[in-house]
Amino acid sequence: MRGAPPAVALRGIDKRFGSVRANRNVSLEVAAGSIHGIVGENGAGKSTLMSILYGFYRPDAGAIEVGGRPASIAGPRDAIAAGIGMVHQHFMLVDPLTVVENVLLGVEGGARLAPGLRRARESLTRLAQEYGLEVDLDAAVGDLPVGLQQRVEILKALYRDARTLILDEPTGVLTPQEADELFRILAALREQGRTMILITHKLREIMAVTGRVTVMRRGEVVANVKTAETSQERLAELMVGRKVLFRVEKNPAKPGVVVLQADRLSYTDAAGVRRVRDVSLAVRAGEIVGIAGVAGNGQSELLALLAGIAQPDAGTLQVRGRVVCDHRAAADARRLRHAGVGHVPEDRQRMGLVAGFAACESAILGHHDDRAYNGAFLMRRRRIVEESRRQMAEFDIRPADPLLRSDAFSGGNQQKIIVARELGRDPAVLLIGQPTRGLDIGAIEFIHRRLIALRDRGMAILLVSVELDEIMALSDRILVMFEGALAGEVAGRDASEQIIGPLMAGVGAAA
Repeated sequence: MRGAPPAVALRGIDKRFGSVRANRNVSLEVAAGSIHGIVGENGAGKSTLMSILYGFYRPDAGAIEVGGRPASIAGPRDAIAAGIGMVHQHFMLVDPLTVVENVLLGVEGGARLAPGLRRARESLTRLAQEYGLEVDLDAAVGDLPVGLQQRVEILKALYRDARTLILDEPTGVLTPQEADELFRILAALREQGRTMILITHKLREIMAVTGRVTVMRRGEVVANVKTAETSQERLAELMVGRKVLFRVEKNPAKPGVVVLQADRLSYTDAAGVRRVRDVSLAVRAGEIVGIAGVAGNGQSELLALLAGIAQPDAGTLQVRGRVVCDHRAAADARRLRHAGVGHVPEDRQRMGLVAGFAACESAILGHHDDRAYNGAFLMRRRRIVEESRRQMAEFDIRPADPLLRSDAFSGGNQQKIIVARELGRDPAVLLIGQPTRGLDIGAIEFIHRRLIALRDRGMAILLVSVELDEIMALSDRILVMFEGALAGEVAGRDASEQIIGPLMAGVGAAA
């Protein structure tokens, strides 16, 4: 007896963007009612392939089948009509609108909104209860934490009756707790017969939740295996084309003089909520200080204060013994850059680059006034392009095209553009937020090695990451934040989840 047809199948898909061949004769099948993983390096063609399945791009060659039948998908409407939904790496939501209004966008059902809103509310309430996707339907999306915004994206797809759901790097902006909740939801969806395609660089997640995994490298499928019959190490080798180290190798730090010193910094946001409470810290030359904590406990706001982006209510900040920021003067990020502070922001889309700029222009943001880039009247365009090309070669940024728009790069390659820009300046102190968010295993290894090398050359590094494993692997000292204050300090050599976890929860926190 013939088995059930695959939920979706792609046959011989080819796609070019100018001289870049993003997909090369790609074929794969996704079994109905399964969670199918797709892994590969940044720029391997994973997101392009799924964008073709969802109708954002038209393939240059190849065919798509849904439920065993040929499907013509010329745009997202065709994909939705075929029962395919997609949760994008960067959410497609309108912040000022409510949850129910976001879900209804594009499927209002007529000129009168009231009946459509009523039907949507009833349907969403049922879906939320059925799949454990509870969220306040009347809340403005912009006021929701990232984990709940992702629920809204899933609800949007389910409301449109998606039987196959594509999730592109779904845990890239989630805390570990939020990621665990997402996977519980995916398991519930699978049990109800839905099909999920999971694009992620996190191999531990692939091993935990998928039944089968496809590996892509440089636009091609290089392996398609049962998850139970492979390993993280084997998948990493297939992705990168060589063996990859999963541990960070480093010698003991040799801290020198204090380079960055914060004294009793406090910050209150526009809503009147005190986000940073009386924080004092010091970072020395030749050490990495990690900031650990559950997301939302002041790490992001502290990073903004140290970078000169946010204005403190109280306290001072010194770089190399000189006061560069206090509560009496306006925050000035340029002043801190000139004092020797480099900054890799946590949110690459909103703060790290400008989507419509060419990559070479994003590669000099914040440093565009350097003499090296400016002539008497005009910017030295050739010099800017040459420097961007050099960075692309050094950091393996793909495609290596300095003139390509920044938003045409994958999320991981956008991150590399920003990291290359800041690390290439050789700052005295480097503030780095979520350095490997969205990066593949090979790029993570590269960034970790580079940070250790910079530490050994005497750079002072302050690291903020939601990845506790990353904090513990890289940091010589770990400061833990809880409710805006420092809850404790742990030496890197003594760090463990058992010691740091209670501090992150406020258990045994400093008064």
